[in-house]
Amino acid sequence: MHKRDTIRRSKNKTKTMQKQHSNQFIGLARFVPKTKRGATLAVAAALLFTGSVIPTWQHVLADQYQDQINQLQAQNSSTRSLVNDLASQAASYQDAIAKLQAQIDGLQAAINANVALQADLQRQINEAQAEIDRQRAVLSADIKAMYVDGTPDTLEMLATSKNLSEFVDKQEYRSRVQNKIQETMQRIAELQKTLQVQKAKVENLLKEQQLQQSQLDTDRAKQQELLAYNEGQRASYNAQISANSQQIAQLRIAQAEAIRKMGGSAVIGDSGDNTYPAKWKSAPLDAYLDSWGMYTRECVSYTAWKVNEAYGNMPYWGGIGNANEWVRNARNSGIPTSSTPKAGTVGISFWGSYGHAVWIEAVDGNYVIVSEYNYDWAGNFRRWRYPASTFTYIYFGDWQR
Repeated sequence: MHKRDTIRRSKNKTKTMQKQHSNQFIGLARFVPKTKRGATLAVAAALLFTGSVIPTWQHVLADQYQDQINQLQAQNSSTRSLVNDLASQAASYQDAIAKLQAQIDGLQAAINANVALQADLQRQINEAQAEIDRQRAVLSADIKAMYVDGTPDTLEMLATSKNLSEFVDKQEYRSRVQNKIQETMQRIAELQKTLQVQKAKVENLLKEQQLQQSQLDTDRAKQQELLAYNEGQRASYNAQISANSQQIAQLRIAQAEAIRKMGGSAVIGDSGDNTYPAKWKSAPLDAYLDSWGMYTRECVSYTAWKVNEAYGNMPYWGGIGNANEWVRNARNSGIPTSSTPKAGTVGISFWGSYGHAVWIEAVDGNYVIVSEYNYDWAGNFRRWRYPASTFTYIYFGDWQR
């Protein structure tokens, strides 16, 4: 059994497994003529290709399982595409959040620096005011020394006055004191003005930075909200994929059981002599393409390997071919086919949507002993005993002669 590059779309709607099991015999009745339904429900029509007596409803049931598997795989493929798109969006959200955070951090550093500068400017303003107070105290002491006869009330008024000219009688002292006061007050006033201007600039800058930081916080919160929603969607889609995968696994088990009921039994030495290349048998199912363009650990890849090992040549049929195409490909290539079993040939059944390919190890009366890969849809190997009528046989050995 082998997968197509493109998943086939089923025309039938998906049905539950319980409904399939309950309708097995109904499906059989649909495929048996009315005149024979009563007597032939136990035995269905023989397969045209193999002449076997495998019940037709078993094939129909296997196909129904495959239809559901195909639909679930298609859903998973579509959902994985959505998850990948969401992952890309999430990466853009995370990148935007990281950039916004970097801007916020940069602004915070600038704000911290400006707050420190603001505190320093306030300290300098306070120091300037203290210097003004100190200078006034010094001037007051000087004036007391100059005017010994001054009254306390006059001296106190003089110490707190901004214009001393009205209190100075002597021109010599008046000019000196006036100049000294004007120089000192002017220097301190200029310092205070400069400091106040700087402080006002810093305060305005802080307001702008805090407003910008607030906007960045809002933008970051929006990006985080989008990211959280994105992650929720991805979790939901991944849960859906997981549920579908579990259902696929259950369907494959049921399908394998339906196929098993078509005929066959275990043989002694079930593990067999598996000569399939170690690099392929140890790899996951469908991990690589083999030398003939087919996925490894699939039934067709194994039988192609056996043909090449036995006869030194295996035709290339375009790669990724399904088993049920091999009979037609062989006939088109001039390779003999037959309903008669023969050791060293490839057996082809038409089970399910893809068919199945086995290597004929031996013929045992009306049975054949085969080695096969992916009989269980999990890429495993076994040796098995089937009714010989199960397969159509491709005589690659006769073609090589």
